[in-house]
Amino acid sequence: MADDVPGEWIDSQARFDDIVADLTSRPAYALDTEFHRERTYWPQLALVQLAWRDGVALIDPLAVDMSGLSVLLDSDAVCVAHAADQDLEILQTVCGVLPRQLFDTQVAAGFLGYSSPSLSTLALSLVKVTLPKGDRMTDWTRRPLDPAQRRYAASDVTHLLDLHEQLRAELDRRGRLAWAEQECEALRVRPRGPGEPDVAWWRVKDVRHIRGAGRGVAQALAAWRERRAAALDRPVRFILSDMAILTISSNPPGSLDALKALRGVDGRQVGGGAGKEILAAVATGQALTTEQLRLPSTDELDRRMRPAVALAAAWVAQLAVDLHIDAALLATRADLHALLNDDPDSRLATGWRNDVVGEPVRRLATGDAALAFDGKGGLVLVPRS
Repeated sequence: MADDVPGEWIDSQARFDDIVADLTSRPAYALDTEFHRERTYWPQLALVQLAWRDGVALIDPLAVDMSGLSVLLDSDAVCVAHAADQDLEILQTVCGVLPRQLFDTQVAAGFLGYSSPSLSTLALSLVKVTLPKGDRMTDWTRRPLDPAQRRYAASDVTHLLDLHEQLRAELDRRGRLAWAEQECEALRVRPRGPGEPDVAWWRVKDVRHIRGAGRGVAQALAAWRERRAAALDRPVRFILSDMAILTISSNPPGSLDALKALRGVDGRQVGGGAGKEILAAVATGQALTTEQLRLPSTDELDRRMRPAVALAAAWVAQLAVDLHIDAALLATRADLHALLNDDPDSRLATGWRNDVVGEPVRRLATGDAALAFDGKGGLVLVPRS
C-alpha cells in the first residue's frame, strides 16, 4: 500500500480490540460503514471506518469479529456519523446494539439551513476541505483494497469530529442544539429492517390495484416471500417478483401447471418445493378473514380540512426560509395530516415542533389565525380578532 494512504488497516483481532477499548474512554468517535446488499437479503458488512482525534482505522470485517464493536456502541462516547440510517441498520444486524448516543451531521446541518447535504458539501462549506470522489460501483469486499478505495473510505470519517464541533457550536449559538439532539435520537431509535412479514405486501409495486380476496392472497404470498428470502439470505426479487405476486393475487392458480403459466412467474423460482409453498400461501390468503387482513393505514383527511393543509404547507415553507431550517425537518404534508387528524403520534404534537409548528397550525385550522402577505413576497401568520 502507498505510504500516503490515510488510515491504519486493521485485520488483527487484537489490534481491533485495543482500538475499541481506547475509544470507549473518549468523548466521541466518528463511524461509517461500507456494505453490499445487491445479492443478499441482509446487508453484508464489507468495511468499518473509525476515526478519533489522532487516528483513523479501516477495519476489515472479513477478518475481524465485529461483535466486539458493541462495547464501543454501548459506551458513553458519542457516535458521530453522516446520514446514518443505513449504518444503524447494519450495526443492529451485526452487533445487536445501536450507539447509545448519536450525532448525525446531516441531520444537524438541516437545522442550519442545509437541505439533506452530502458529506462533501459540508466538508467544503465548514472545514474547507474537498473530499475525494468515490466510485459508486466499488466492490468493497475485494482484497486488498487499492489506495484510492482506502483514501475515499478514510475521508468519510476523517473530518466528522471537526464537523461535529462546528455544528454543535453554531446550533448552540442559535438555540437549536436541543432540537438537533432530539432529531438525532429519533433517528437512532427509528424502527428499521424488514419489519413484519404480514405487512410486506404494502411494498409490492401497484398492489393498490388488487381488490377483494386478492388482497389476502397478496398478503400471504408477500409474507411467504419475505420469510423465504430471509432464510435463504437472498433479495426478495430473487424469490418472486412483484409482478408475479400481482398476477397470482389477481388469478389464483389451483395447480403447479397453472402457476407456471402465469405472467411474471419464473419457472426456476417455483422448483424445489417452492411451487407447492406458493400454492399453500395462496390457499392461506384466500382463507383470511376481514379481521386478519392487514390493511395499510390511510391518511384520509376530512375534505373540509384539506385547504388548511395547503395553507399550512405554504406557511411551513416560508417558515423554513425565515428560520434557515430544512423544511422537511419542520413538517411534511404527512405530519400536517397527522396533526389535523388528531393523531397522538404526530411529530407536531410534542416537543419543539409543537411549539414552532404544531400550535400555529392548530390556530390556523381553527380560524384563530390567518395567512397574509408581508408586502415583500413572503407569508406571515397573523392573529384574527
